[in-house]
Amino acid sequence: MSAPDEHSVTLLEHFRELEDPRVEYLVEHRLLDIIGLTICAVICGADTWVDIELYGKAKEEWLTSFLVFPNGIPSHDTIARLFAALNPDMLQSCFLSWVRSVAQLSAGEIVAIDGKTLRHSYDSGGDKGAIHMVIAWASQNRLVLGQVKVDDKSNEITAIPELLKVLELHGCIVTIDAMGTQTAIAQQIIEQGGDYVLSLKGNQGNIHEDVAQLFEWTRKIDFKNVAHEFYQTIDGGHGRIEIRRHWLLEEVTSLVDAERWPGLQRVGLVESERRLNGQPPTIKQRYYLLSLEGGVEHFAHAVRSHWGIENQVHWVLDVAFNEDASRIRKDHAPENLALIRHIALNLLRQDTSTKAGTKAKRLKAGWDNDYLLEILGT
Repeated sequence: MSAPDEHSVTLLEHFRELEDPRVEYLVEHRLLDIIGLTICAVICGADTWVDIELYGKAKEEWLTSFLVFPNGIPSHDTIARLFAALNPDMLQSCFLSWVRSVAQLSAGEIVAIDGKTLRHSYDSGGDKGAIHMVIAWASQNRLVLGQVKVDDKSNEITAIPELLKVLELHGCIVTIDAMGTQTAIAQQIIEQGGDYVLSLKGNQGNIHEDVAQLFEWTRKIDFKNVAHEFYQTIDGGHGRIEIRRHWLLEEVTSLVDAERWPGLQRVGLVESERRLNGQPPTIKQRYYLLSLEGGVEHFAHAVRSHWGIENQVHWVLDVAFNEDASRIRKDHAPENLALIRHIALNLLRQDTSTKAGTKAKRLKAGWDNDYLLEILGT
């Protein structure tokens, strides 16, 4: 059974500059050993600190072929204390360095920004609410690009600019739901060389009402003498039919607040009609602000790609990694372990050798060291 030396595990190279928060003379276990152990364990199915320790003890002989462990496998308490103390910004910096080494975002890449709550990270005894994260997802590369924790006394509006700041957005299309539809965020995306597709709801005040009224009027006159584009998709199965109608309007100068939105080129409407087993259809309408050029199919692709973060990231983290059930909550530990899960998810997503779901791949990696080496990219 093959095993690499430490320098061949290229992923770990990106964590060599990570600052160790521990008192140097008290350190018994190397920082890089604990990081490497945790990444391997989480890939292989570990969800708790105890799981990570047990994995390490079960695989110690193999792990010591490329890690050191001069004092054996660290205890789960040691691992937990380290991750609670690690600076999450520094850990993310290492993560970003690695992501940039394995993926080059191409022009037109959809970067979806969305929030996720770690529901069991709350601490009722310590009066600490559940941690909420804002995550960036590259739909074409199928990679988590980064994360930022939402401050306890704030919301996603303050976290999104911090996340965007660390991303390479040139040529990318950033999609954000209504919470992040803010003029300052639009300005930041444009300044970083990207385009935006921003969802509108009532919390944007006049611009949402104006866009809704504009589409209501243009549809009433059947778009006569109004520059527009239309595209429709129909999906179905098991007695269900979903029809999505997409419109783009280039006339934005009549909108009251149009000049406040940097780069605004068009407004969009997506009307979703759902028919189920002969029941009366349900129809929902969503409005968007767009800076990007290109046809209505480009708009439809961006909107549809945005929702990939729900079923390809949030859902997988909850189902395959049990993230929603995790009760890890001390200090920086929830945020840091969430980032380790993102590393594991990215690595498992990139594997094409095994045709199986993420949970099954985790099991296989735990059983087969050679397969884990393939996952790690050695």
